[in-house]
Amino acid sequence: MKIALLPGDGIGTEIVAQALRVLQVLDLPLETEQALVGGAAYDASGHPLPDATLRLAQAADAILFGAVGDWKYDELERALRPEQAILGLRKALGLFANFRPAICYAELTHASSLKPELVAGLDILIIRELTGDIYFGQPRGRRAAPDGAFVGAEEAFDTMRYTRPEIERIAHVAFNAARKRGGKLTSVDKANVLETFQFWKDIVTDVHAEYPDVKLDHMYVDNAAMQLVRAPKSFDVIVTGNMFGDILSDEAAMLTGSIGMLPSASLDAAGKGLYEPSHGSAPDIAGRDIANPLATILSAAMMLRYTLNQSAAADRIESAVRSVLAAGLRTADIWREGDKRVGTREMGDAVVAAITKKTITKS
Repeated sequence: MKIALLPGDGIGTEIVAQALRVLQVLDLPLETEQALVGGAAYDASGHPLPDATLRLAQAADAILFGAVGDWKYDELERALRPEQAILGLRKALGLFANFRPAICYAELTHASSLKPELVAGLDILIIRELTGDIYFGQPRGRRAAPDGAFVGAEEAFDTMRYTRPEIERIAHVAFNAARKRGGKLTSVDKANVLETFQFWKDIVTDVHAEYPDVKLDHMYVDNAAMQLVRAPKSFDVIVTGNMFGDILSDEAAMLTGSIGMLPSASLDAAGKGLYEPSHGSAPDIAGRDIANPLATILSAAMMLRYTLNQSAAADRIESAVRSVLAAGLRTADIWREGDKRVGTREMGDAVVAAITKKTITKS
């Protein structure tokens, strides 16, 4: 099983290193190869997604990705910014379905921004369409100066666009996911204002005819954002477009206590995937051994389950993470008085110890 490791920038190298350590103690026939991506790749080769990195990702069975970006690249033209690497990988590999689970572990209900009774037992799945919508529409308005100003421009706009096949395929993914969970799917749109999302709503409704055992609700995105805060456990599976999914999944992250706990998977039609934490590169804490590696470790578990067909190994990782949390170990983002505060490396040590059945102590 060949895994491409793309740590990227900022804390990406630290968190991917811990996920790799966890994978290495599972006694699986894994082969890994690492390559530069994002700002690190731009510094080395002048492009955030070099041909060699793309070829490695295409040849691998799965990709484990860290994070990209740094403020120092903000003055680059958009096509050369680190974030273009992940957009390029999604497009080149056909990674159209983004799975973002939001689970609130019992030990972390205190870390949520909401009252414990609202988030205790929370387990929802947001499915975001990844390769269409306004992020891939045709842009208008170019920055003509290196400082990023629109010199002489009078307007700028981006095109929101979806095709029927794009919506149908993400709808099928979402209905199948809901069928395997609680049997309820909420499709989020803005059909009252945008023709693109009236189109979305109509097609999702058509596809629903093939899944009569799944309950389908439609909800406007502004209401969905409100309901995620008011009654998050009323959701099971949410499916939505690229931009709305980007925003709602980050909102859902805070329900769990920290975005540092949220893994994600981006899959193609055959189930090959790129796996990454939902958080960013956090250059302000890079190299300080304080980043939370659990989202990346849990992303590795998703990789084993969804792409590499190693569900038992995925279960071992997820069980180990629960054990570590039950033992009171916390990185800074989820720490409170009475917990044992640990760094990135020590949290990785604890997960490895839990997998190998070594003792984890709270103090």
